[in-house]
Amino acid sequence: MTKNEILGKTQGGLTVFKHFLPVQFKIGKSFLNPFYQDTKASCNIYLDKKSGIYKIKDFGDNRFNGDCFSFVAALNNLNIADRDDFKKVISIIEQEVLLNSTSEPMPNRIPIIKETPENTSSSIEQITFKDLSQAELSFWQKYNITQTVLETFNVHSIQSFTATNKNGKQYTIQSTEAEPIFGYKHKHFIKAYRPNSELRFLFLGEKPDNYVFGLDHLPPRGDVLFITGGEKDVMTLNAHGFFAICFNSENATIPPEVVRKLSYRFRHIVLLYDVDQAGLDAATYHQQKLKDFDIKVMLLPLSGKKSEKDISDFFRLGHTAEELKILFNQLLENLYAQTFAMLKSCEIDFKRPPKIPKPLVTIAGVTIGSQGNLLGITGNEGSGKSNFLGGMIAGALAQAGQKVDSLGTQVLPNLSGKSVYSCETEPPIVGKVSHLWISEKR
Repeated sequence: MTKNEILGKTQGGLTVFKHFLPVQFKIGKSFLNPFYQDTKASCNIYLDKKSGIYKIKDFGDNRFNGDCFSFVAALNNLNIADRDDFKKVISIIEQEVLLNSTSEPMPNRIPIIKETPENTSSSIEQITFKDLSQAELSFWQKYNITQTVLETFNVHSIQSFTATNKNGKQYTIQSTEAEPIFGYKHKHFIKAYRPNSELRFLFLGEKPDNYVFGLDHLPPRGDVLFITGGEKDVMTLNAHGFFAICFNSENATIPPEVVRKLSYRFRHIVLLYDVDQAGLDAATYHQQKLKDFDIKVMLLPLSGKKSEKDISDFFRLGHTAEELKILFNQLLENLYAQTFAMLKSCEIDFKRPPKIPKPLVTIAGVTIGSQGNLLGITGNEGSGKSNFLGGMIAGALAQAGQKVDSLGTQVLPNLSGKSVYSCETEPPIVGKVSHLWISEKR
């Protein structure tokens, strides 16, 4: 069946949500998400008026944002952007919903999504480091991350570690050639990274509340700062000459106070997340939450499959730093297209130059006041601003051939007999300000 056929048979996806959610819910009303340890009712099912289909929105976990297909994909750890995974999602809905005679929720058949590895932590009992092997260096070199970059970001190779999880169970994990272990070492903790293992990330030690990777390696000021989804992406960008940071994961909360401080240091702050559905949803969510800081979202020209979805894959596939700069410039052009169009009228066309304004007031042949422009006279109290203005008024009122003392200024004769207006104001802070207008009319 096609996507549209399923939507037509499930009331725009509503039947799918009713089938797989083991709780009773009302459209548009918030409820606790049963698929993780939700403590605040911030999940709801709503009708998207633009598309006419039902969607889920969970402000507590970005994995549960989207239509019924994204929801089923999240429940089964599938990638909606992958064609094969999407076929599996279609098959699950056909078998579980359309071919099932009842639409009642089935809580016993839906596995609760496990806590993400990024949120797990253990107290470390013992850890052994070793030198990076050639195979481990080759892993990083695919992303242009050299040993120097690894040393800069305090990344080490772990031989083994023994830790105790939150349930009090002690365990030991040993590094192997097939499953290496790297450690992002910090003062009070280590974030273990196992790129080839099912459990890829693990906090060893005291997990910080606001984890920011790469913050210590930023310059005082810069043009562009990228916020990415992971530590490897930060180092990859750094290796190619860009500034970047990441938080614990794409779904991690981004503290507004951190972004506020960074906005004073960088002209542009750009979310550069994975281009799979989870990454796209996370980017949209964070951009909305941080809208006061004009955060931009940049999408990479990748398929979204597991092997090509982030900035590390972008460079691994042969793209260059210059290509990333071009993509960023295109982003700015699209964002500021209307502004550029307005500025176009301000550009000077040397083939058709603007008319030279007629000089009205000059001193020693230098124009200080011209038609269509403003002339301001400023000075300390008692410096003679009013007298100087009086000289210009005398010049403006002079008849043809009449000589007047205009206090060193040359004023174009008012041969057309236009009206001359003068007034003096005295704002409380600025002091006395003199104004002179020559009307367009007689």
